[in-house]
Amino acid sequence: MNYPTNHPMNRSVNRSANGPVKRAVPASPPSDSPWRKAQAWFSTMTRHRLMLTLLLFAAGGMVARASYLQLLHKDFLQDQGDDRYLRVVETPAHRGMIVDRNGEPLAVSSPVDSIWAQPAELLQQRDHWPTLAPLLDMTVAELDQKLAGKETRQFVYLRRHLAPSAAQQILQLNIPGVYARREYRRYYPDAEVTSHLLGFTDIDDAGQEGLEKAFDGQLRGVAGQKRVIKDRLGRIVEEVENLKLPQPGQRLTLSIDRRLQYLAYRALKAAVLENKAEAASAVMIDVRTGEILAMVDQPAGNPNNRNELQGDLLRNRAATDVYEPGSTMKPFTISLALESGKWTPTTPVDARGPLRVGRYLVRDVHNYGIIDVTHVISKSSNVGTTKIAFSMPMERLWKLYKDVGFGALSGLGLAGEQPGVLHHFSKWGGEIGHANHSFGYGLSINMLQLAQAYGVLAADGVKRPLTLLKRDQPLDPAEERRILSAQAVRQVRAMLELAVSKQGTGAKAGVPGYRVAGKTGTVHKIVNGRYASNRYFSLFAGMVPASQPRLVMVIIIDEPKGGAYYGGAVAAPVFGETMGEALRILNITPDDMPSMKIAGSPPPGTTP
Repeated sequence: MNYPTNHPMNRSVNRSANGPVKRAVPASPPSDSPWRKAQAWFSTMTRHRLMLTLLLFAAGGMVARASYLQLLHKDFLQDQGDDRYLRVVETPAHRGMIVDRNGEPLAVSSPVDSIWAQPAELLQQRDHWPTLAPLLDMTVAELDQKLAGKETRQFVYLRRHLAPSAAQQILQLNIPGVYARREYRRYYPDAEVTSHLLGFTDIDDAGQEGLEKAFDGQLRGVAGQKRVIKDRLGRIVEEVENLKLPQPGQRLTLSIDRRLQYLAYRALKAAVLENKAEAASAVMIDVRTGEILAMVDQPAGNPNNRNELQGDLLRNRAATDVYEPGSTMKPFTISLALESGKWTPTTPVDARGPLRVGRYLVRDVHNYGIIDVTHVISKSSNVGTTKIAFSMPMERLWKLYKDVGFGALSGLGLAGEQPGVLHHFSKWGGEIGHANHSFGYGLSINMLQLAQAYGVLAADGVKRPLTLLKRDQPLDPAEERRILSAQAVRQVRAMLELAVSKQGTGAKAGVPGYRVAGKTGTVHKIVNGRYASNRYFSLFAGMVPASQPRLVMVIIIDEPKGGAYYGGAVAAPVFGETMGEALRILNITPDDMPSMKIAGSPPPGTTP
């Protein structure tokens, strides 16, 4: 069917003379048509609203979470923040001061700074090492070695105990990973004068020897605690609060008199140098109280210099070394004899020698012939002493030695103290053992024990306990013990005065203006289990003023090689030199002045 040209059917189908009929496709609206514009605008607005909605939801969620954490769950956040920034650190406490009986400092703790590092951080600052290393008193290679292999550690000491000014110089370099820590270092003002007695502390301020060790629990302080804020590098940026204040160690007041300690040290050192001796020790005590006023040794080291912290230089020989006391024991044998009533100071004794005892011979330096008991002491006769000793059971001599403190510790608590050897009398080996013990062989004692024993002779036969701490109260009578009768001891003191006279063996121990009583001793050293013929210990033990003794001092010189070796020539001068000034310092009244002799002084060995 044919349609007119403008018929609708002609709009949808196009006929071609040479091909199939094609359906007509409606044409798209133009891009600038109202419909297109509306459609594009709607699509854009939808996306914006959707994005805005999502953003609003996200912001609301964050606000809600923040509100929840800040208002309802804030304890959790606070704890987490504290874990990351708040720290509880120790506040160091200084060690207690050691002072002498007059309050003069003998050991003090000075503030110092120790430099430490975080290795991982400092290893990244190698360009600063050439400047840092010299201030640490080390080379760059030594610094590298100290940090090598420690990258994972958080704390490594670089240098301990620097002066605060030196530490501040290092900190001013502002090198990342380098920090300072406050500590305390022990300082000894008198250095080697008191080194053997006080001992020393280690790098962490803990007592290692001497009184520092014996009283470590009392001297050591208790560290405090404080809460601080640290940054991520471990540096303190704010101190929040003190949790516990540090408690410094207790003050320790010794019986030692610093002035007398120095006098004894000076005289002993001079004697060691003059006589080319190996070593020496001296102890001085107050007879009335048992207080040790001085205790010195040679050779000595400086505890302020850690390079000199050697056992041989700092060993307290007065407590740790034991010796056969030799003739310094004779006054005790004579005291027993006088107390027995069988002997008096004027009883004659046949001191002609040598004296055969079994298969042994007891000899004297000279053949003294017939002398009295007094001259047995003043001449220091082994033969005379042996004969007197044989008149009494050996058990009595053993008990006396035991009662005065031989073979037992002094009770001072000093590290390394040796009690010496005092065998039971049943093991003395018969008569020869009895003889040997009567004049100071066959037993061994330390200088503390000898000083305490002579304190018995000086205190009219009463034994008082020794102490290194100042006594603020008088001794309790229960602490005193009578060992010998006062009469026998006073008689022996008179004999000991004669021993220090020009006619005796200890004349060089004399002190002008004072009566001195004392006894010398010269003992062969034991080498490889046998007595050496030319190696000796030289001893002196004495008291002053002899009329009413106040001070006792004992001295031993080990192996003098300057020519002289007798106790009267080597050890006695130390007593005289020290006591001459000590008596003046303590303002002790002279008892041997010409004016006193005119007025009439008490006879030797008596108490006015």
